[in-house]
Amino acid sequence: MKVLVLGSGGREHAIMWALKHTSGKPLELFCAPGNGGIADLGQCVSIDPADDSQLLEFVEFEGIDLTIVGPEAPLAAGIVDRFQTHRRPIIGPTRAAARLESSKAFAKEFMARHGIPTARFRIAETPSQAIEILRRGVFGEPDEPVVVKADGLAAGKGVVMAASRAAAEVAVIELMSGRLVSTDAARSVVIEEALKGREASVLIFADRQDYALMPAARDHKRIGEGDTGPNTGGMGAVTDDQILDHDMRQRIGQEIVAPTLAGAVAEGLPYQGVLFIGLMLTAQGPKVLEYNVRFGDPETQAILVRLQTDLLEIFQAIRHGNLSRTAIEWTNESSACVVLASRGYPGAYEKGAVISGLSNVESLTNVQVFHAGTRLSVPGEFLTDGGRVLGVTATGQNLEQALARSYGAVKMISWKGMQYRRDIGKFPGARGVSKT
Repeated sequence: MKVLVLGSGGREHAIMWALKHTSGKPLELFCAPGNGGIADLGQCVSIDPADDSQLLEFVEFEGIDLTIVGPEAPLAAGIVDRFQTHRRPIIGPTRAAARLESSKAFAKEFMARHGIPTARFRIAETPSQAIEILRRGVFGEPDEPVVVKADGLAAGKGVVMAASRAAAEVAVIELMSGRLVSTDAARSVVIEEALKGREASVLIFADRQDYALMPAARDHKRIGEGDTGPNTGGMGAVTDDQILDHDMRQRIGQEIVAPTLAGAVAEGLPYQGVLFIGLMLTAQGPKVLEYNVRFGDPETQAILVRLQTDLLEIFQAIRHGNLSRTAIEWTNESSACVVLASRGYPGAYEKGAVISGLSNVESLTNVQVFHAGTRLSVPGEFLTDGGRVLGVTATGQNLEQALARSYGAVKMISWKGMQYRRDIGKFPGARGVSKT
């Protein structure tokens, strides 16, 4: 069977790895465009994931049996709709359903319509309107902490936690002027109350009607230890059974997941694929922070190393609406992913540094390095080619062991300017960013 994965990051490397390692059937894997590490698992194809026409030509020429979409941008642009029109099997939500991620304003109003617990919010279409909302006191207090979010896709960098009204006003100007994200991403902003509690990430497989929960995860978005500094695409993630107990998983399913899928059906956009739900576990119960309409990154790396069921069979069950009849099994372990990033990330970052030590890590058990931003040089060396470069992932009998294995492997890898957080799995952790 021929499978094409779209994307070039650590998430896509993890999907390719899981397809190969969980399947009992021979698979021919392709990735567009892929990266240096993904090339070890399948053929990398130099096609932009946003180029629907070229992708369809490749799929038809090569006889691809199933396409799996990794990143959010092609989903938001309607790649699933285009493939369905041409009767080409693909996994992911339609453009209409992808608005749960591509428009935060739409997602918040969707939650309000369907009684899904979330933070109170206001939507502003202009900077002056946003500042007027802030100066009136959004939710009763004139100088309360709020969260300011760009409405559109911003690669995880369109959210600002503002501790005061003044900070929120600055965030509005920086977002809507295009200084932090593109002006297209911040044509409007969502202003939310700042929720208090513990964060958790719940990912599900969904086939329009039924769903299956994956192991709960927690991630670290900020660049600095102790959760300081600007947001990134994610500096690390862990999975552990203690993140959510059985009762909380049941509550999330009943109060959030089921109403979300039912609401999507009611609005004519039934959801098929992977849905990521970012949660805050407040004193009043779980509340939704955001939806992502695909696997998260780096949560995927930490989650899929625990998968025992054939991932291709899960995708086929999603496609054919058989998810309720598919037993999905996970190892009874914990896992950790530590992201190694280039100097300068999440701002302007360096490229082209030679990565050392990867061959030493290959001999380690229970450790897998997923490539996020690498390329191969002509002599065959791995070079840095992105902001987030590697996701060093490990499993263990408990979280402490998984973290020890991951950080043990991190110490074996180096390049000029490499940076990472030393407090992944600690909430909160020590301050400062580790740099080598």
